[in-house]
Amino acid sequence: MTERVLMTLIGRTLRVPTSTGAAGDGRAEARRLDAALVQVGFKASKELIEHVAGLQNPAAYTRTVVDAVRRLVGDDVRHNPYFKDFPHGVPDTVEFWAHCLRDALLKNVPADELAANGVLNLLALPEYGTHRHTYEELLQAHDALIPSVKDRVTVLHLGGTEAEETRRLYLELAGSPTPLGEADLHLLAELAEQTDELPEAVPVRENRAVVNAARLARGAVPSVDTVTDVLRLACQASGGDVTLRTPTRFRSFRRPERRVLLAALDETVRSNPGKLGDVPRHREAWKRLGERLHPHEYELLPCAQDVFAVARREKVVRSFAGRVELAFQEGDLRTAVGVLGAAPGMLLRQLDRLLRYGADQDLVVDAVRAAAPEVSGRVLCSVLEHLQNREKPDAARVFANRNGRAWVTDDVRPPLASPVVGALVDVLEDELVRRLPGVSELRVAPEALDVVLPLSGKASEEGFNVLPRGSKAWLEGDLLRFFAYWRQKGQRTDYDLSAVLLNAAFDFKGQVSWTSHHGDGAYYSGDLTEAPDGATEFIDVPHSAITAKYVVPQVNIYDGEGFNEVAESMFGFMTREPGQRGKPFEPSTVRARSVMRGNGRVALPVVFERCEGGWLATWLHLYLRGASWGNRVEGNRGIVRETVAAVLGRKHFTVWHLADVVRRKSTPDGSPLTATVEQLDKVLDRTASVDDARP
Repeated sequence: MTERVLMTLIGRTLRVPTSTGAAGDGRAEARRLDAALVQVGFKASKELIEHVAGLQNPAAYTRTVVDAVRRLVGDDVRHNPYFKDFPHGVPDTVEFWAHCLRDALLKNVPADELAANGVLNLLALPEYGTHRHTYEELLQAHDALIPSVKDRVTVLHLGGTEAEETRRLYLELAGSPTPLGEADLHLLAELAEQTDELPEAVPVRENRAVVNAARLARGAVPSVDTVTDVLRLACQASGGDVTLRTPTRFRSFRRPERRVLLAALDETVRSNPGKLGDVPRHREAWKRLGERLHPHEYELLPCAQDVFAVARREKVVRSFAGRVELAFQEGDLRTAVGVLGAAPGMLLRQLDRLLRYGADQDLVVDAVRAAAPEVSGRVLCSVLEHLQNREKPDAARVFANRNGRAWVTDDVRPPLASPVVGALVDVLEDELVRRLPGVSELRVAPEALDVVLPLSGKASEEGFNVLPRGSKAWLEGDLLRFFAYWRQKGQRTDYDLSAVLLNAAFDFKGQVSWTSHHGDGAYYSGDLTEAPDGATEFIDVPHSAITAKYVVPQVNIYDGEGFNEVAESMFGFMTREPGQRGKPFEPSTVRARSVMRGNGRVALPVVFERCEGGWLATWLHLYLRGASWGNRVEGNRGIVRETVAAVLGRKHFTVWHLADVVRRKSTPDGSPLTATVEQLDKVLDRTASVDDARP
């Protein structure tokens, strides 16, 4: 196992694989490990301490453990703000600019470099945008952190052997009932290359393609049941996009590989010719793949040849989606319902459209009742969330693609009638409960109740204590501090951490940014305009001083590389009690840290709501397109306001909702009901695939 995978495993599972080192007296190193972990907000379990204490020379082992958790919370880099005394001594914005201008004039910077057309060029001021102190000087300017009983303490447990932990993670990722994020897909591919094991079930098609590509490389037969499975496999094996969102440049396949891929296609189509209807959806990709597989050389595989004939339009096959659209165009909604009934997942995804087109509502309810047992749990939960928001128009509709790019528009859909919504909700909830037989005890940690069910790994980011979009987390502490860190790769890159301040009606109350160091009691750490060695900006929001109801952090790309292009970037937040002191970044006070990897020039990671006694954080994981250059909070606060109002106004399908469904449906008399969180997980562990098997 590589050190990177080992550190990733520790960070994901909070379990440390056992060391195979020789036995000995490692008690001194065990004490040092425990002390080092405390500094970053972690605690070794009794079993882990005893394991280290019984090793002869565990220094390298414990160093990897500490490095893994430091990276997890963002403490693997130096966070050095512009003002070394931050949060103290931050000057007024205009006062600071005047100081920088005065310094430039004393240094005889040419006047034509300082201003053009009457506009001051801040980047020409020697004092502006770059550190004037070292990280060591920053540390000397701050007293040590005074520990608080409210500081985060996360326990690290002792796991199994490296092989056992690797296998467990591999099976967990491969068998995930929800699509994985980009980082997890890459990790699954790396783990799949190290094992010959085929999981019992791989429900998500993208995950299946990753496992199949590893099997293809070893000459094993892939597991496929649709033609698109083969296309995804070829994309993954070529180092391309397994999600099929972007074109893949297919590599040259060896003859044994071509034979395996074409045989899989032939068997799939031979068993169900109707699956040729999936080919037109990715016609161009199939044509490019055909140039690499040479299907004309395999006359004994005629069904595989049919796939490429359809792609070249030499053979006409009406796609499944085309049959549905034709029925809608002809106004034959009964036929549309009948066709969709052959693909249960698509039926539920088209449910709102069927109801809005005026189809017989009893017919639709009956069709959903018949289809529900064959639909994956995550689709059932998605439709339930959709229905609970359709009895009245949304404040706005927010769409997010797989990369978090947000698009906001008005909700012009007519509301659905309450009786049919109620009938459909009953059908879907009954199906969820049917999948949990014999539940008699329900115990859910209070902090998990407002977590949105993770229906897709793409609605979140990689990091520490990161929750799916729409999830809420309670934060204690008078001082809320959030930060953005980035390190440029090849060109000067300027990210700007800012915050929009809104009242309870989501009206604009102010901002904090490089153009406004102070606002409504909040204050900014100073603007850094390049990051060859990394740069961090902070914003402090004291609960007792601020009057705004909502604080919306945003990271604007003013110039340079995008979030997907920089060497690294992250966003995080921490809370502190009055008088704790400490340096600007204290890992033990970090409550969450997420990477920023999305398409867009403005990142909206989270929104904070000021409540009695603390803060309520709601995860957004959204990216706005923004401008190619010069993004500022002044230019996007309107769209930010609309986006936040829409997300906070939406009813999400949370753990509380699921637990309430189980309670109400399992005990109609209202008697108490309890169940373990592990049992609740079974609701989503349905083997139905993400892509419907076509008729």
